Amino acid sequence: MSDVIAPTKTVTFTVTKVPNREAEKKTLRRLMRMQPHIQRGLRKLAKQRARKDNRPHQRAGKIWVSRVKTTKLTNVEAGESFTLNITPQIMDDIRSVEQFLEAKSA
Repeated sequence: MSDVIAPTKTVTFTVTKVPNREAEKKTLRRLMRMQPHIQRGLRKLAKQRARKDNRPHQRAGKIWVSRVKTTKLTNVEAGESFTLNITPQIMDDIRSVEQFLEAKSA
């Protein structure tokens, strides 16, 4: 897999096995969130939360905002695939979860 993964390449990853450790799932979810269409969706949902969903109310004489939890647009399951432009900054994250991924050049 290391011959496919190199900086400045575009690679499509497929999750072959779901990790047991929560830290590894979190890393995979973070990598999946780097896709441009997921980023657009997260920005749109953040604007909606700020405009509609977060509820301000008074608490101890001050305005307090009850914030709604963020929506998870990615799902770590076997068979899910995502495409990334590889940068040197994410190489360590990819190496830490490469046993759960299958890589192909896009």
